[in-house]
Amino acid sequence: MSFSPFVVPYPVDQQFKKKVAYFSMEFATHQPLKIYSGGLGFLAGSHLRSAYELRQNMIAVGILWKYGYYDQERNQDQTLEVTWNEKQYSFLEDTGIKFQVNIHETPVWVKAYYLNPETFKTAPLFLLSTDLPENDYVSQTITHRLYDANVATKIAQFILLGAGGAKLVDLLGFDPELYHLNEAHAISSAFYLYDKYNKDIEEVKKRMVFTTHTPEEAGNEKHDIYLCHKMSYFCGLSVEEVKALTGMPDNQFNHSLAALRFAHLSNGVSRLHGEVSRAMWSKYENICPIISITNAQNWRYWADKQLYKFMEVGDDYWFDDRKKYLKKRAFDIVADQTGKIFDPNVFTIVWARRFAGYKRADMITTDTERFRKLMHNSKYPVQLIWAGKPYPVDHPAISEFNQLVHLSKQYKNMAVLVGYELSLSKRLKQAADAWLNNPRVPREASGTSGMTAAMNGAVNVSTDDGWIPEFINHGHNGFVVPQADYANMATHEQDEYDLEKLYEILEKEILPLYYEDYNTWRVVMKNGMKDVRFQFDSNRMATEYYELLYK
Repeated sequence: MSFSPFVVPYPVDQQFKKKVAYFSMEFATHQPLKIYSGGLGFLAGSHLRSAYELRQNMIAVGILWKYGYYDQERNQDQTLEVTWNEKQYSFLEDTGIKFQVNIHETPVWVKAYYLNPETFKTAPLFLLSTDLPENDYVSQTITHRLYDANVATKIAQFILLGAGGAKLVDLLGFDPELYHLNEAHAISSAFYLYDKYNKDIEEVKKRMVFTTHTPEEAGNEKHDIYLCHKMSYFCGLSVEEVKALTGMPDNQFNHSLAALRFAHLSNGVSRLHGEVSRAMWSKYENICPIISITNAQNWRYWADKQLYKFMEVGDDYWFDDRKKYLKKRAFDIVADQTGKIFDPNVFTIVWARRFAGYKRADMITTDTERFRKLMHNSKYPVQLIWAGKPYPVDHPAISEFNQLVHLSKQYKNMAVLVGYELSLSKRLKQAADAWLNNPRVPREASGTSGMTAAMNGAVNVSTDDGWIPEFINHGHNGFVVPQADYANMATHEQDEYDLEKLYEILEKEILPLYYEDYNTWRVVMKNGMKDVRFQFDSNRMATEYYELLYK
């Protein structure tokens, strides 16, 4: 097929005819394409699936990571081993497009690959690679590892996605009305466009929108402005020109702040996150308005259709049978990885997502005595499963993962799994009776794993953060730790309070309900499934992007 001028290869719905180019570092479109690390990618993947379902006039630009994020395997003692294996993708098409981007004052060759919409039912996705024989070895490594730990390599990745992606969009002749940056990784595109539009910043602003995902300032990427300049980040501008243009007088280049100044509109990813973001950035001048568009996940991809079918026809026997079958099937993976046989009749709690300190993976285990009692409770037996990928050089998170592995050796009803990617994620959501989510409030911008859990009949048990305040009605469709005055609490006080409340809810409400009044438990499950169905399906989100962010 011809890629220039590129048109979306399906009939576009007139409601969504505005042309948009969507930039993201990672996309979780389907298990075989391993170019994602966690929530940001899961969100972008669902967004592309909904753009396809709704027939939106959107193309996406990302990077083809040769080794993906990393492969999560085990050492001899079952602890986490980080390995990088080269990936092969016969389903990607070579566009024949090759071009050069200046990185570190050197022209680097870039090749563009194409994921056809029909392959995984997504909007058209273009993926960039520098892993070419024409490049020197260092340039080839730019697209080797997602979120490379080397600072210079990471900046090079940002240049490739932003400036390189914007150049690709020009070569495609797509001519988008808007460039949508999913996180600030691609903000170098603004400098490319600034150059393209004869240094008219207003021309750039009217074409740029930005989604911020980070609810605290420390989490936003900042790099030395002189290093960025040396890496050719600013498309030919001097450091002084960049400081004047971005309004950042010091020597730290703040990518998110630049994005908020170069975009004409931006959004947080939940109602709460919108409020937190507006408060956080309010001390800076000249930033664009920040609205809220709550994240969502693609129902068609994630939901168990059989469960929904039995719910809709009111057949409780087959509904229960289906959930037990889903649990049993997932427990085969537990047995295969850990040698532990789990029982589908036993209440199963799952904690599975990216391992990061604020998400407190091990929180429920920190009260040793209470945890031991929970695990040995013969009246209300439980099974616990953990899974998730820490960042490969986040040693505290890896240590937390490994401590859980060692703890699991003491209990035959506790398992820690490796290989947490799309397929295992779906299986664990199907395995869960309770989907445990306990980030420190207000650190979770959105946290969408509970949405896809609810789509598979898992009941959310959560602290009141991210999307949860918009969803959980305590005891009706899930269970939530009531918020305390967190702002005036020390971290350890917040942790103690949340832990105490979590155990209280588990021991006094959830377990008795599951074992003594399953009919009511089933109603809670179904309420969660119904409440998540449309409000947190990414078709709603993708529609809101057109109505609220692209308007």
